[in-house]
Amino acid sequence: MDLRIFTEPQQGATYDDLLAVARATEELGFDAFFRSDHYLGMGTPGLPGPTDAWVTLAGLARETSRIRLGTLMTAATFRLPGPLAITVAGVDQMSGGRVELGIGASWFEAEHDAYGIPFPPTGERFDRLEEQLAVITGLWRQGEGFSYAGRYYQLTDSPALPRPTQQPHPPIIVGGKGPRRTPALAATYADEFNLTFQTPEDGRVQVERVRDACKAIGRDPGELVYSAAATVCVGADDSEVERRAKAIGRDAAELRANGVAGTPKEAVERLQEYAAIGVTRVYLQVMDLADLDHLGLIAAEVLPAVRA
Repeated sequence: MDLRIFTEPQQGATYDDLLAVARATEELGFDAFFRSDHYLGMGTPGLPGPTDAWVTLAGLARETSRIRLGTLMTAATFRLPGPLAITVAGVDQMSGGRVELGIGASWFEAEHDAYGIPFPPTGERFDRLEEQLAVITGLWRQGEGFSYAGRYYQLTDSPALPRPTQQPHPPIIVGGKGPRRTPALAATYADEFNLTFQTPEDGRVQVERVRDACKAIGRDPGELVYSAAATVCVGADDSEVERRAKAIGRDAAELRANGVAGTPKEAVERLQEYAAIGVTRVYLQVMDLADLDHLGLIAAEVLPAVRA
């Protein structure tokens, strides 16, 4: 199983904070550093303010050398698909081919209001997401001369430049809990499906939906990577677990029930539960970015066990 570090910078983080976590991620042997794509803190002022996801990843692309880099999830409402394809391809080149694009329909209306970004109804957001996926993959796969005539996006004879380093394109991640459209979009466009903050019990149902959606279009379900995202809170003993839970404003018992939390032994057991439903990659959502000892403990006592 791959373990990836996943951060929420809108809750309050500078670029230097993220760089420190990304460097620790690389040095400690984790597979990747990912970040959310939000412009407004949730339940917090988020000081000193948000950082843009792809600006951040461009910087990290030049300051790391091994780890994968990406988003969970880039908001389709934030960017037009053509310029987004250009941005991601550019960062892929800057990283030497280490970028992955997680993309979703977006959900946080307040950040759209705060920064003047249109927030259509749910159905339209998913329609736009589907067209974005068609455009981005079309630009990357077909290349020069790509055209597209959608309801929301139209492209005519695009040069489809720059080309990403990874071919046919950087991996695309689709995730969520939706019972119908989300599995269908994953089956059609994704390289990876992510169980976004679902327990292994709940995730089992969604994995089967995605597998069924693949079969419905004649795709081998085994072509997809199945992953999960979960808040992590690991301590050497119960008192350290409680301390770390308190530091992020959460209850240790609730984290044990819904995340990857507890002692290293408990964390390994939870990760094994994800593995039992077909998950081979877990994004550990780290909320206290200053606590690099937390990452060190996970790397020393959890990572080797799940890799074995």
